[in-house]
Amino acid sequence: MKAYLLYQEEDFDFGSNLPPNHEDLIQDLELTTLLNAMALGDRFLFDVSKKVLLASLGDPAAILYRQHVLTDCMAQPEIIREMYAIAVAALADKRGLWGYSSQYPSSILSSAVTQLEVLITRIRELRRIADNHSEKFHSDGLVALLTTLRRELDDEYFETLNRHLKQLRFRGGELLSAQLARDNSGINYVLRSPANARPGWKQRVGIGPRSSYSFTISPRGINLVANAVAQSADHVSSYFTMLRAELGFYVSCLNLRDQLMTKHAPVTFPVPSTAISREFSCSDLRDACLALRIEDRVVGNDVDANGKSLVIITGANSGGKSTFLRSVGLAQLMMQCGMFVTAGSLRASVCEGIFTHFIREEDPTMSSGRLDEELSRMSRIADQISPRCLMLFNESFAATNEREGSEIGRQVVRALLEAEIRVFFVTHQFDFAEGFRLQRATSSLFLRAERQPDGRRNFRLAVAGPLPTSYGEDIYYRIGGWLGEQDSYRTQATAGADDRE
Repeated sequence: MKAYLLYQEEDFDFGSNLPPNHEDLIQDLELTTLLNAMALGDRFLFDVSKKVLLASLGDPAAILYRQHVLTDCMAQPEIIREMYAIAVAALADKRGLWGYSSQYPSSILSSAVTQLEVLITRIRELRRIADNHSEKFHSDGLVALLTTLRRELDDEYFETLNRHLKQLRFRGGELLSAQLARDNSGINYVLRSPANARPGWKQRVGIGPRSSYSFTISPRGINLVANAVAQSADHVSSYFTMLRAELGFYVSCLNLRDQLMTKHAPVTFPVPSTAISREFSCSDLRDACLALRIEDRVVGNDVDANGKSLVIITGANSGGKSTFLRSVGLAQLMMQCGMFVTAGSLRASVCEGIFTHFIREEDPTMSSGRLDEELSRMSRIADQISPRCLMLFNESFAATNEREGSEIGRQVVRALLEAEIRVFFVTHQFDFAEGFRLQRATSSLFLRAERQPDGRRNFRLAVAGPLPTSYGEDIYYRIGGWLGEQDSYRTQATAGADDRE
């Protein structure tokens, strides 16, 4: 049997490697916050969620398959959690038994039979859920799972299985047939079904008249059946292992949904489209990690970047630019693993990979300067990135003067666009942003973090071209810069700004 809850016709490969840029994604998009909310302190759920989240799907149909399963899970969370608990308990039961590492076939057989007896109890519990709740599910994944449990594990199956397991205990002895080789050694051993009548106790202990005579032969006579039963036990155990992992991802999604709901964050399923469509439009898109981390309500943004290969975000310091960029990356990752997103609505084309190049804090142990580090990181990305990927820049190449940084940025972005890579770029460099506005206005979207006339930020982005200033003086006054008499109005003007970028 197979679970098939993450893919329609194959198991998820939890042993596969993470993408080579996963460390940058985790750091830049603050994925640890998201994963902790999904895991709720459970290391297994953390690892499962991390694997699935970072293994992006490139097929909209595969994304919709998971969305439908997750929709069922969200409609019946108690049943899903119960099924997950059964899988966890089955593996815990198995760990509590002695393994069959012995080299003796009889020991291998006895241990395997014990494990099957324990695991069959848990399979019965899954069958009970399938009998009682199948009609409550509608997704292809869960319908197939529950239908298989009911069809292949009917009452007759369990009766036959219990009978075989009872026989494999060989409480009445083993009945074997064999042939003699030319040297009179035994060959072609076959384990036979025992006779229905069990010998009386006197006959078993060796007193009283015998109806037949026996002698001891090598235990290799049950070697084949011991290996077969051990393989069966491993097969059932692997089923529970996969079921636990795949259900674990959906349980993690339920955990996340519950926490986002307490934060009054919107939760919706995005509409995925093919990579060639170049779609990205959203309403009330929010940074899920920021929503989980702070008590205040997080401001969402409405953006229509459909058909645009380049999106440049400029505007006031601490105006929400970096927050929006992270919300884009998070939404893309969450969509492409089949999850919901924190938005009122989202429609986006899939991408072949997501890459980030965010500004880093100065590392005192660095042997070279910050610009060298940025260029080195960009070089590694260039070796990994491919057409139809998504590239997110946050204040990149700002470690030098504006003229040099703008020129580096222009050359990098032009090369990416020529390679059919979509780019979102947060920058304070007016020369860089204005140059693209003049040269690529029709294929680019320019967003600006709003600043109200009194200096306050509302953390929303508007469609607008870049300005020569980012209003850094607002930050200066907010943190205690000297106020002259003519500037006293700034005290009230900057009182509402906070660090949400």
